[in-house]
Amino acid sequence: MARILIVDDSPTQALSLTKILKKHGHEILTAKNGAEGIEVAKAELPDLVLMDVVMPGVNGFQATRQITKNPSTSHIPVIIVTTKDQETDRIWGARQGAKSYVVKPVEEATLIEAITQYLPK
Repeated sequence: MARILIVDDSPTQALSLTKILKKHGHEILTAKNGAEGIEVAKAELPDLVLMDVVMPGVNGFQATRQITKNPSTSHIPVIIVTTKDQETDRIWGARQGAKSYVVKPVEEATLIEAITQYLPK
């Protein structure tokens, strides 16, 4: 189906997301932090990025902004997947270019619906 980049510093969260996505036939790329996520996005040009927010160094908001504003990666939809559930976080995520916002713990149906909405048809 699609190549999806998971950017999350938690191995447990990345594994949980990977299991859900593989079950739905997606190919998975991973990055352990925002800086690595930006590099993988540039090198691999995935169909979609799932971005955690709270990470050391370059956080998910900063990485989302860099991916969505760079001409070589701006076509890639970014969905923020985080524990941060404040309205201000959602607004800030959208301002950085995120297409959607999913709160952890992730419900499979919610995640798949968000992904399906933004994958190339």
